This record gives sequence, C-alpha cells and structure tokens, in this order.
Amino acid sequence: MNRDLQSIRRDYQFDDLTEDKAGLDPLPLFDSWLEEAITACPDDPTAMTLSTADANGRPHGRVVLLKQREDANFSFYTNYDSDKGQEIATNDNVALTFFWPALSRQVRIEGKATKVARATSESYFATRPKGSQIAASISRQSQVVSGREVLINEFAEKENQYQDVDTLPCPVNWGGYSVAAERIEFWQGRPSRLHDRIVFEHDTATASWKRYRKAP
Repeated sequence: MNRDLQSIRRDYQFDDLTEDKAGLDPLPLFDSWLEEAITACPDDPTAMTLSTADANGRPHGRVVLLKQREDANFSFYTNYDSDKGQEIATNDNVALTFFWPALSRQVRIEGKATKVARATSESYFATRPKGSQIAASISRQSQVVSGREVLINEFAEKENQYQDVDTLPCPVNWGGYSVAAERIEFWQGRPSRLHDRIVFEHDTATASWKRYRKAP
C-alpha cells in the first residue's frame, strides 16, 4: 500500500465526559448516548463488535446488531451453530464494542452471554422481513459452501415453499443471546488525545455499580 497511513488522524472536539455527566448508573448514560447516536449516526447506530474466544484462546470479532437492552442485559440474534455460537458455548465471557465516530464516542461492555428464552427468539423472528427469515432458515452459518449459487438456489426453493405464508417457523438453531454486563466503559474522544474514560463495574454483592476514571 502506497498510502501514508501514519498521517491519517483527526483531533476530537465533540464533548467531554465528567463524573457529573456520567452519574452513578451506567444504564441511563448508555441510553442517552444511544439515542444521540441514532440521530447522529443513521447508518447502523446499533452495530456493535462482538468479541469471543475459541477453545484455544484465540480472539474473534464480528459486527452484530443490538436488538434489546433490558436492565444490564444487551441482546443480539444469530445462528447458534455459527462460529460465535460455538465459541460462546465453550467460553461465555464476551465483549461488545460500540463506536460512533460522528460523536467521538465508544462504549465497551464485558460480561457473560446466555441464550434468551425460546419464546423470545420466536417472537423476534416473526418480526423480521420474510427475506431475512428465509435467509436464516437456509443458512449453515460459518460453514464452507461451494459457491454463491448454492445459496441462491436454496433461497429460491425455500421462497417457493413458503410463498403462500407471511411468516416462516423460527429455526431451532437460531435465536438470541443476552450479555449480562459486568463492566461498561464510556470513552469520549477529546482534543490532543486527552480522552475521557469512565468505567462502571457491577458489584453483585451489593447489586450496585462502582465508578472510576481511567487514563486515556
């Protein structure tokens, strides 16, 4: 690559994050940041990088979409037989990372992932566009396929099979995960790289959050 990558940089000028602004509970702060991101970052504001580790401890990251926040639980949906599903089955410790460049903000969440109730997955699946339902039904996610035409043909077959119905049955190997946050870090970009980093850690004994600041 001939581009001078070292010269690509910007100085963050958006806002600051003080302890007063952060408050004592990270969840209202997350909600307010997400609301601002939905306005300021219209392209996939709910996108988050899900990081998992395989049986050998090698990390893997991919982008998924946040579909619900209930208390300190953050949910997304996927194929349980996928790489991420198999890795979660081996090691339920995961991390979620939101990045909203227009706001110079990042949120990092660490916690344990568990499957949501089957009824919850089925209820959400029914709200998905029919094309997305078909794609989920035919996808052997993360497995090797011989070519794109295989997927196109299988999609067409399933589309024909269910042409007279509005909703497909939810596949048994498809559903949601809920990540119970144990640690949430809010990062606010600041001028001269003097960024604000406020961290909340959940104390299970007291069911409360401990807050502290980290150096950028």
